Amino acid sequence: MATLIAEQFPRWSALPITQVLPGGWDNRTFRLGDDLSVRLPSSSAYVLQVEKEQRWLPVLAPYVPVAIPQPVAVGRPTERFPLPWSVYRWLPGRPPSSDLIADDVQFAADLGDFLAALHRAGAAGGPLPGAHNFSRGDSPSVYEAETFRAIEELGDSVDTRGAHEVWDAATSSRWQGTPVWFHGDVSEGNLLVDDDGRLAAVIDFGTSGIGDPACDLVIGIATFRGDAREAFRDHRALDADTWARARGWAIWKALIVAAGFAGSHSPESEARKARLTIDAVLEDHRLAR
Repeated sequence: MATLIAEQFPRWSALPITQVLPGGWDNRTFRLGDDLSVRLPSSSAYVLQVEKEQRWLPVLAPYVPVAIPQPVAVGRPTERFPLPWSVYRWLPGRPPSSDLIADDVQFAADLGDFLAALHRAGAAGGPLPGAHNFSRGDSPSVYEAETFRAIEELGDSVDTRGAHEVWDAATSSRWQGTPVWFHGDVSEGNLLVDDDGRLAAVIDFGTSGIGDPACDLVIGIATFRGDAREAFRDHRALDADTWARARGWAIWKALIVAAGFAGSHSPESEARKARLTIDAVLEDHRLAR
């Protein structure tokens, strides 16, 4: 990393470099000095996200109420690292604890407000669902074959009838509005809080785009509980069909992780978490009927 910085950005060559842990799946992140961060795509599958974030994050920043990544420079592919990469301003904050993100009403409300603002951002010319974001913003039906294969693989270890009911409800409607901006991966690893536990930043817009915002609601089904769940839904109020599609996105990802179809840094712990998500989705579906 030090040689890469020295070759392309010699003005920063004297700055200390430390890897940010835990590392992400799509990118490897490093802190560069006090004020910068570097993100390297982990494979060519994530290259399209570099240009997208460089182009669109400055456009989105004025619309949202908390900080999002601010691009500073883009690194060119070389023999040393054959993919484009990004330099950003360092965003202060820490990932939220599991208890905070599950139960804190104010945090849930703030996140709902952030998403409402993002979904209102000017979307003209924005990137439609595709390879750059693995079809986030499209209908969850794009992953129907994978979902059914996971249900078959898991067999009697899950409520297969309930899973099919969730899927049928999720794929029976489409977003009827004009395409809106969405983040695409609103999860605890992509949120930062300040010392008081308030939402301070939302990071990693690699799966962002314009389309159906249902994928941004997954956290309101899989993670928030009780009053926090209600606060999130109140502050990001959308129709019942959109919430049904959100349950589809949630159960697709949980099923493929539980079935071992998705790569993971810690397969056993992720599989346990996925099964809890499946249970949460099924419960949410029952309550919505």
